[in-house]
Amino acid sequence: MKLDADIKQQLEQYLQLLEGDVLLKVSSGTDSVSADMLDLVEELASMSNKITVEQTELPRTPSFSVNRKGEDTDTGVTFAGVPLGHEFTSLVLALLQVSGRPPKVEQSVIDRIKSIQGEYHFETYVSLSCHNCPDVVQALNLMSILNPGITHTMIDGAAYKEEVESKEIMAVPTVYLNGEFFESGRMTIDDILGKMGTSDASEFARKEPYDVLVVGGGPGGASAAIYAARKGIRTGIVAERFGGQVNDTLGIENFISVKYTEGPKLAASLEEHAKEYGIDIMKSQRAKRLEKKELVEVELENGTVLKSKTVIISTGARWRNLGVPGEAEFKNKGVAYCPHCDGPLFAGKHVAVVGGGNSGIEAAIDLAGVASHVTVLEFMPELKADSVLQDRLNSLPNVTVIKNAQVKEITGTSKVDGISYIERESGEVKHIELQGVFVQIGLVPNTDWLGDTVERTRTGEIVVDSRGATSVPGVFAAGDCTNTPYKQIIISMGSGATAALGAFDYMIRNQ
Repeated sequence: MKLDADIKQQLEQYLQLLEGDVLLKVSSGTDSVSADMLDLVEELASMSNKITVEQTELPRTPSFSVNRKGEDTDTGVTFAGVPLGHEFTSLVLALLQVSGRPPKVEQSVIDRIKSIQGEYHFETYVSLSCHNCPDVVQALNLMSILNPGITHTMIDGAAYKEEVESKEIMAVPTVYLNGEFFESGRMTIDDILGKMGTSDASEFARKEPYDVLVVGGGPGGASAAIYAARKGIRTGIVAERFGGQVNDTLGIENFISVKYTEGPKLAASLEEHAKEYGIDIMKSQRAKRLEKKELVEVELENGTVLKSKTVIISTGARWRNLGVPGEAEFKNKGVAYCPHCDGPLFAGKHVAVVGGGNSGIEAAIDLAGVASHVTVLEFMPELKADSVLQDRLNSLPNVTVIKNAQVKEITGTSKVDGISYIERESGEVKHIELQGVFVQIGLVPNTDWLGDTVERTRTGEIVVDSRGATSVPGVFAAGDCTNTPYKQIIISMGSGATAALGAFDYMIRNQ
């Protein structure tokens, strides 16, 4: 397998940035993946005199490790498979960072990584089409490079199908630590460090009160923080993950003036823009409680209480659960929510998509390309998706659409083996044998933590006025967590700006 011209051109530019010599230790066999991997590493070596290749034997074949030439100790960074697709960037960063190029992370994060004591051997199972996987791979690779007690292997699930099936891995990324399950799903480096117990709550306790504190780091929260900071006032933003649900969105084609971008790229741009204004960014933190006193107080799950003259809530929304037996039990064991990430793990299998809106039908179309058969279950008598999507769906030979169907139960033992539904018209219960269920039934606002503090709708959305103000003086809200009728990135950004200007106006009038 030879690299196409575009990838090769990108590589040539990146490889010019190598600081020192890199040694690729390759463990290959006679299989096709080994052949593709050898083509890749040999092409890399042919493109830079700072890269050399050496045959060796690693725990997995095919695989290769990325090391500093002339050093006795390996970095611990290994790719089991061919890291192209979404993992192409992970490969490039590994080469650059192993060569000695400084990583683009805060010094405080580097210090936390270097301070970790003990032996930690991470393994991450990925699919090359997963847009969430690279964040985890790159974070763990960096930790391996910076700390000699940490190693990390990226494992392409398509290249190691037997291993994936033996561990019953049905969602990516899935991370193992020292042979035991560690976590599944998208994680930032802050998330991983927090889970390893390296977070320090004392640094939050020392923070002075803010003028504007934004809770949530999605498009609405980022926009609010930037607009507030541009007023020259003390601004903080606390978020579980910067970018929010945008990180889980693959293609974005309706962001005005940008013909096409991808969620993770937009999320990175949001954070980069926010950093330009000196905003105090606190990541991997969840808000637990809000209370209005002399100042507005926000308690975090780590026990810290942050104080601010005004607060803007922009906690977004999450995938809505079906709430039926089997859904929670088989999450990541056949029940999934991201067709782009987890779809390749269901190659050749029968899957169901629950939901007939745009997201559900888009998921069904994508899955039809890898699954043996896709069954769409829609609660209403008709699909709600745009007609152009329905036309595309109806043209596919391996898709069945069942309307007026109420999901009753997801069945299985150690993993999903079927789904039961009620025919709403007849009341008859029917069962379909299958191996995966993708839930695509809309969103629910992340506002449970607020309780009765602010006025919310029956469905949990925060009620706001035209300035983004809530029922509590000094507390504003923006984005998908509010009762704004349309949930779109550009609308969230606009409402974030509105809330920031509303908060600034409130401070002027109440100081």
